Amino acid sequence: MSEPTMNALSETLLARRALLKTIAILGGATAVAAYGMTLEAAQYVMMPFANGQRCLARFPQKRELILLRTRAPLLETPMELFDQSVFTPNDAFYVRWHLPVLPTSVDVESFRLRIDGHVRKPVEFTLKEILNDFAPTELAAVNQCSGNGRGFFQPRVAGGQWGNGAMGNARWMGVPLRKLLEKAGVKSGAVQVRFGGLDSGAMPKTPPFAKSLDISHAIDGTVIVAYGMNGEQLPVLNGFPLRLVVPGWYATYWVKALNHIEVLDAPDNGYWMKKAYLIPNTPDADMRPGDESVEMVPIGPMKPRSFVTNLRAGASVPVGQRIAVRGIAFGGDNGLAKVLFSSDGGTSWKEAGLGQDFGRFSFRRWESSFVAKEPGTHVLIARAVNSHGVAQPMRPNWNPGGFMRAAVEPVEVRASQEAAS
Repeated sequence: MSEPTMNALSETLLARRALLKTIAILGGATAVAAYGMTLEAAQYVMMPFANGQRCLARFPQKRELILLRTRAPLLETPMELFDQSVFTPNDAFYVRWHLPVLPTSVDVESFRLRIDGHVRKPVEFTLKEILNDFAPTELAAVNQCSGNGRGFFQPRVAGGQWGNGAMGNARWMGVPLRKLLEKAGVKSGAVQVRFGGLDSGAMPKTPPFAKSLDISHAIDGTVIVAYGMNGEQLPVLNGFPLRLVVPGWYATYWVKALNHIEVLDAPDNGYWMKKAYLIPNTPDADMRPGDESVEMVPIGPMKPRSFVTNLRAGASVPVGQRIAVRGIAFGGDNGLAKVLFSSDGGTSWKEAGLGQDFGRFSFRRWESSFVAKEPGTHVLIARAVNSHGVAQPMRPNWNPGGFMRAAVEPVEVRASQEAAS
C-alpha cells in the first residue's frame, strides 16, 4: 500500500479556515457526543495473555476497536491494522483517558486556551487565533501509552491490560508550544510548564489530570499544540479541540482537550507527577518484584520498538519457500537507524530493508524474508536500533506500574509440508 507524502502543508491542513469551518459544524453552540458506545454483537478477540478475551466496541468517530473499559474509555487498536499503513487512521487510533468525566461538547466560539503562572502577561487564545495567527507546523510522531503491552507482564500487574495496540502514528498539525509561550513572556526562573485539560474526576477530591515538562523541553521547538491529525481535525476521543504533542515521549504527557498551560517557578509536586507514572530509575525501567529499595522517577522518553505485522503467532508457513516478513518500527526519542531480523530466535541476524522515512519520531516500515528449510517451529524476531545506538532489549522488563515495555516481541510460526501444498 502506498503511503501519503509528508508535503502536508499543501496536502492536508493548509486550509486552516476550512478546518475552522469543520470545527464550527461540529461545535458552535454545539455538542459532539463522546459516548453512545455500541458493542458489536458476538464479536470477540482473544488477546495473547491470560484473561485476554475482549469484545469489540464502536464509539462515535471510531470503527470497531478492542474494548478494555468504558468509563473513562480505553480502546485498543487491533494489531493487524498496523500492517496496512505507517499512519494509523483517526477512526482506528487507540483511546486512553485518565478521568471519567469527559468533554462531550465543546463550544468553539467560547473555548479558550489560557497561559498563566510565571509569565509577564497571562494570555488567552481563541481557536480562531490559534488557527489563523500562527504559521502551522506539522510532524509525524508515534503516540504510545506508557502501559502499552502491560497485559504481557509477568508477574501480572494492576492497570489496563493492554496488548501492543495502545499506540498509533499520525501526522500532527498545530502551533509550536514555544510560539504560544513567547506571547505570554516566560519570566526568568521558570522551571517547568504544566498542562491541563477539560476532563475531570467523578469526585470533587480527585486530583485534576495535569502533567509537566521541564522548561528547556517545553521551549525546544519539538512540542506542539495540535489541532489537526492526519489531515483532519482531532476526534473527540483523541483530544478535540486541542492536544499537546510531545514527540518521542510517552502519551501520558500528551494532554488531551488542552485548555490550560501554567508556567511554574518550582517543580510540579502534583499527584500526576509525584505519585503516578513512576518507573524504576534503572536500565530499561526494570526491577525485581517486591524490591522496595529502588528509586522511582517520572516516566519520560520512549525506547525503540519493532513489531512483525503480517504474520501472527501460530501462523502456518510452507517449507522450502521464501516468506516475506514485514512490520513497523520506531526509534523512541530518536530516529530509527536499522531493524535487525532473525528467523531462528536470535541465533543469527540480518539487517532488514527500511521503507520511507517520515521523520525521526514516526513509524517506519521494515521488510525481510526467510526460508523454512524444515518443518517445525521458527521464532521470528525484529529488533530496532535507534540513531543513538540504543537497541531493543532482548528480555522484558518488570515494574509495578506495568510501564515502558519495549523488549523484542518473538513470533512463533509453524512450517509444514501441508502449508506448501
